[in-house]
Amino acid sequence: MDWSAATWWWLAAGALVAAELFAGSFYMLMLALGCAAGALTAHLGTGYSTQVFTAALVGAGTTAVWHFRRARSPRSAPVESNRDANLDIGQTLQVPAWHGDGTARVSYRGSAWNVQYRGDAAPAPGEHVIVAVQGTRLVVSPVGR
Repeated sequence: MDWSAATWWWLAAGALVAAELFAGSFYMLMLALGCAAGALTAHLGTGYSTQVFTAALVGAGTTAVWHFRRARSPRSAPVESNRDANLDIGQTLQVPAWHGDGTARVSYRGSAWNVQYRGDAAPAPGEHVIVAVQGTRLVVSPVGR
């Protein structure tokens, strides 16, 4: 059985999509688009060099566009202080007393937690907001700052 050039391009595109599923690299999908463009030009009956040029142009072009679009998008906050990753960020709690080293032990969500102070002024008892979670330690700052 003799396969056409378009068939080989479609197989290459499918292989890149499958590889993307394993690797998780969105760039492989852009290269698969290039292979699909090569297949479409093969269906039009163009020569091999035109197919390769079209595939390279579309693949490299979409990869470059995706790369620059991603580079300009804002980065998310680190996981320890990202509200999307940890719903405790932004919640308030009461700190009854502070130790000399800026730590305290508080009750939060029904259990005892270690708390670390983050702020410019000296830690004072009262209401604080959670700004980060580092392992089993809550990092807090005074409410309103």
